Amino acid sequence: MTQRFRFGVMLLTVFGSLASPLSARASLTSDLTVEINGLRNRSGQICISIFASSKGFPSRTTNAVQKQCVPITQTPLQVTFKNLQSGSYGVAVLHDAKGDGKLHRNIFGIPTDGFGFSRNPKILTGPPKFEDSAFVVAGSNTNIEIQLMYFGG
Repeated sequence: MTQRFRFGVMLLTVFGSLASPLSARASLTSDLTVEINGLRNRSGQICISIFASSKGFPSRTTNAVQKQCVPITQTPLQVTFKNLQSGSYGVAVLHDAKGDGKLHRNIFGIPTDGFGFSRNPKILTGPPKFEDSAFVVAGSNTNIEIQLMYFGG
């Protein structure tokens, strides 16, 4: 019985040491720093939304996993998000020049505020799909650059 007990303890020790690195890896988080280039001016604020799926991307901020609006203190502007789980993300940025949290459009529906997306996809007739903006965050700090566009104003 003593040998079985020792063997059992040894097995638990081995499996326990294997399981702990796996669980530590599963809970790894990363910081994401977004650098915003091409700001037309320093009026208003920058609003950034991070999405983990196509649901709501890019304009339904209630579906964002993290979001924040910050005053424009410098150009280019850098904003850091903490504790993102490993995975694919898409980022949408709005230069809210009036500081009211809304995307303003002209009479033709074209945005008059600056905007941009991760991976800087080409914009032709509407916002990009999540897949065109998605990038991977995986266990280390990630830095991306977003170039703002201004169309209607």
